[in-house]
Amino acid sequence: MSVIYILLAISLVVALVFLIAFFYAVGRGQYDDSHTPAVRILFDDEVVRDPPEKTESQNHKSKSSDSDPPEAIKEKSSLTTT
Repeated sequence: MSVIYILLAISLVVALVFLIAFFYAVGRGQYDDSHTPAVRILFDDEVVRDPPEKTESQNHKSKSSDSDPPEAIKEKSSLTTT
């Protein structure tokens, strides 16, 4: 049971050291950022890229697209054979 008291005391000391280090860093200006708000307006929100253009081989493949229902394919083939 005495080990728990020792570990509790050590953890409080470590927490206190980190708290002091945090306040020291804030006091020395570690977290001050006066540059970013001034230039934030100059940056774009997000980059939008254009979709890639189809190549010649992709154009040939898309002529008989898979999105056509089977009836439309049959009509296309019957129109070309007459």
